[in-house]
Amino acid sequence: MKAKLIDIIAKATELDKDMVAGLLEIPKNPEMGDYAFPCFQLAKTLHKAPPLIANDVAAQIGDVDILEKLEVKGAYINFFIKKEMFVKAMLETADVENFGSSNKGEGKTICIDYSSPNVAKNFHVGHLRTTIIGNSLYKIYSKLGYKVERINHLGDWGTQFGKLIVAYKTWGNKEDVERDGVAELMRLYVKFHEEADKDDSLNDDARHWFSEMEQGNEEALAIWQWFVDISLKEYKGTYELLGMDFDHFMGESFYRDKTGDVVDRLENAGLLKESEGAKIVDLEEYNMAPCLIMKKDGSTIYATRDLAAILYRKGRWNFEKCLYVTGQEQKLHFAQVFKVIELLGNEWAKDSLVHIPYGLVSLEGAKLSTRSGNIIYAEDILKEAIDKVKEIIVTKNPDLANKDDVARNVGVGAIIFNDLYNQRIKDVSFKWDKVLNFDGETGPYVQYTYCRCASILRNANYDSNANINCSQILDEPAIALLKDINRFPTVVEDAAERYEPSVVARFAMDVAQSFSRFYNADKVLVDDEDIRNARLKLVALTADTLKNSLALLGIDCPEQM
Repeated sequence: MKAKLIDIIAKATELDKDMVAGLLEIPKNPEMGDYAFPCFQLAKTLHKAPPLIANDVAAQIGDVDILEKLEVKGAYINFFIKKEMFVKAMLETADVENFGSSNKGEGKTICIDYSSPNVAKNFHVGHLRTTIIGNSLYKIYSKLGYKVERINHLGDWGTQFGKLIVAYKTWGNKEDVERDGVAELMRLYVKFHEEADKDDSLNDDARHWFSEMEQGNEEALAIWQWFVDISLKEYKGTYELLGMDFDHFMGESFYRDKTGDVVDRLENAGLLKESEGAKIVDLEEYNMAPCLIMKKDGSTIYATRDLAAILYRKGRWNFEKCLYVTGQEQKLHFAQVFKVIELLGNEWAKDSLVHIPYGLVSLEGAKLSTRSGNIIYAEDILKEAIDKVKEIIVTKNPDLANKDDVARNVGVGAIIFNDLYNQRIKDVSFKWDKVLNFDGETGPYVQYTYCRCASILRNANYDSNANINCSQILDEPAIALLKDINRFPTVVEDAAERYEPSVVARFAMDVAQSFSRFYNADKVLVDDEDIRNARLKLVALTADTLKNSLALLGIDCPEQM
């Protein structure tokens, strides 16, 4: 119906269809029509007041078979689609398995770099943001037909491992590390900093051991690999709880033999300069601090490895875009790295390399910090959410089958939804009363709405092939619900364009709330077969839309709660 309307307006205004599509709006107030077209931009070419143009265009359009009426309000033309035609079109469009999908990304690859915890450090609540946002973007882009490469760029190389080797050899033992894993490695790392504050020679020892790693010392690399294996085992436990995985665990170490090529390219391009013994790329012309490429001792840093990673990924996958989901505190770092890639003659860097920042995370208002000791493991908070939901289930629905699976889906879903419901750049606070509320704007509320739909369909022995009389669902609550469902394809594209999963989360909430209004106004399981079948079809469309939209957030829907 929207496509037909765009054709009609384009013909009447002689505007390009894409321009018309970009200008066409959906009024928040249904009394202002199903669609509204503003005529402000036409004033520049027609040299008339926008309200006059709106009247002229409306007269040019005249009577159209899909329109119940059109009205001019100021500079806007408001279009009212014939309800029965809208319902029929919606049922044909939305009642398909791939509703919301598109082939927009066919033949194109998106690389997403996300999660990427630092090896030998806790995977804490702060790491959940990049992991949850990145996973949702992967699902959104996949829905649009892109081939997505999910990359976990582990922080598994750098001077910190020299520090950890010194700490392990000085104060650690194998049994403690094997038993306590990352917690013990963190204890040793904190111990190193405490002692190094008193004895600076420990920092020299750390630089020495990292230099040994870079030069291929077998003992150094064996200890380092052991740290990596222990850490990755724990991280994968958290990913399993979240129900997600990666295509590639390619940490900084993967690029250590590729940084030499980066240095050579920069040297040959005349971009590399010496500064106090180190090698840099001067970015003063672009109002940025210099990008450090090589330290005085000849060792590389993470910027060098990021440069190598970009060139490797472009060569291997020829990506359309490479997205980096990291905290906003890394904004300057990525601006520098992207600019260096561009200065090497890669014009694609301007549009293809994207930093996707996000805000801070706290628990009940307390900021999380790795160094201060105020650490909350991601796995712990996920398990606590699951346990709290299990307690609610045992109290409210003790006979529910698969309690553990439902508790996991709802508990983990609550954490994910709480994160993704607000714009990613905003800070997120975990407050249990809010996160696990089954009545508020939360994940459990949306999941419960899906379960309610599933229960109605089960109790009615719903037949998806039953004939539908569209005239039976023309009342305002039913039309409003269909209008919300109708937005799904646009919502998916908008979320991808803005790198903003919250668009999908808020859409899911809108549909859930719209369904509640419909369900309260229109009894579904009535005796009249025509009304019953039509309303059941609307329940089924709601269930599918909620399930599909939550899936894009990385949230599963239990059939019962």
